[in-house]
Amino acid sequence: MPRSSEPAATGVVVDLVVIGAGPAGLAAVNTAADLGLSCALLDAAALPGGQFYRQPATGLRAARPQALHHGWRVFAAHTARLEAHRAAGRVRQFAGHHVWSVSGGVGAWESHALGGADGTGGPGGGQAATVRARAVLCATGAHERQLPFPGWTLPGVVGAGGAQAMLKAGLVLPGRWVVVAGSGPLLLAVAGSLAEAGARVPVLVEAADYAGYARRPGTLGRNPGKLVEGAAQAARLLRHRVAVRTRSAVIAAHGTDRVEAVTVARVDRDWRPVPGTGRRVACDALAVGHGLLPQLELALELGCAVRALPDGSPALIVDAEQRTSVEGLWAAGESTGLGGAELALIEGELAAHSIAAALRRPVPVGADGRLRALGRRRERLREFADLMAERHRPGVGWADWLSPDTEICRCEEVTAGAVKEAVEELGAGDQRTVKLLTRAGMGWCQGRMCGSAVARLAGGNDPAGTRPLSCPVPMGVLAADDATDEQ
Repeated sequence: MPRSSEPAATGVVVDLVVIGAGPAGLAAVNTAADLGLSCALLDAAALPGGQFYRQPATGLRAARPQALHHGWRVFAAHTARLEAHRAAGRVRQFAGHHVWSVSGGVGAWESHALGGADGTGGPGGGQAATVRARAVLCATGAHERQLPFPGWTLPGVVGAGGAQAMLKAGLVLPGRWVVVAGSGPLLLAVAGSLAEAGARVPVLVEAADYAGYARRPGTLGRNPGKLVEGAAQAARLLRHRVAVRTRSAVIAAHGTDRVEAVTVARVDRDWRPVPGTGRRVACDALAVGHGLLPQLELALELGCAVRALPDGSPALIVDAEQRTSVEGLWAAGESTGLGGAELALIEGELAAHSIAAALRRPVPVGADGRLRALGRRRERLREFADLMAERHRPGVGWADWLSPDTEICRCEEVTAGAVKEAVEELGAGDQRTVKLLTRAGMGWCQGRMCGSAVARLAGGNDPAGTRPLSCPVPMGVLAADDATDEQ
């Protein structure tokens, strides 16, 4: 398994550059290399796998990393294929590289990346790289949606996905007594993993209602694997005595130097707290998340069209071959809509075949039948993904959790009261106007944490705004890039 990145590169030219080494990216790069394409794989993490197959840091010498995962055999098979392609020179892997911009057009793309833990190319990090390619595949994954509540900035309050990452990558727990809360199927996996790793999880708090899935028996019937997966998650929670409270939410966290307890209340269908139902639950950590949002910065900057998912989040529009609305640019995995690792693997493989055909590579014997089967599986899984998004769509009543002094934008310390004033008294009707009036979203994270909350408080859905750069970039790098263009 590769443990290092390629050396600095400024003139690498390949058929295909894949951005993101999660399930979709791995499936795409391996399939493309199988089909004879020269490839480059760029990823911000030190090891492949993305968030789903996040691996323990090498120095921890984990003896059984598979103990924290399901579907590890599939991942192991992909990493073995990747290593074989690397050894044969068919794939160049740039681990620890943050892609900050993609430029060019069909047949002549340039992907610009920076190394280092924070993407600044600093000490201990990788090197800058510019990779030129005839085609680009965006497999950039997703990040968590956070809906603030009083006390959410206390130490010990972490994202649900963040808690999972701490466990998988660092082999540590966010606390010993951990409440898991928010909405979405990720919570089931997080609560189960934390409990199996030794944490006491007194309660899993879900704002939606799992019973709502039963209203689509046809969708469930076409995805029996999802039913089995759900039953396995439920059995794991039962085994570890994790109580599950649906139609409930954590509406406040309490503590001084660290979270010491949370208030859990019942919520109505719009996620408004039901008066008189709040009760205090002791804990030393809270893992909270309200779903995932596709990570679209690179694709949006290139002009890709998006659609609204049933939960109000934006996702890239792709056709049956995973082609985006921009010629020469493909997308797979969570950037086309949240659907899980199995769907991402399928989309990555389909995209690779489409790219190979576009670059006039011969179609292998028997490929047509497999592609048709993959297409059918994709449609079934996509149908289930839409059902999930619909069932866990944030209710408008979440804003009732907020007090005027609750921070919405942590970077710029913008409170709910300031956002409310911008909307109700100054007439702001969208995230951008709120940003201009309050500085919400102008800090280090550039709205990645608060953008969804601000947009929803302004009456909209999750934003699909564009940024000229997908991550912070040192001025010197931009200046050097301009100088190169002028030569």
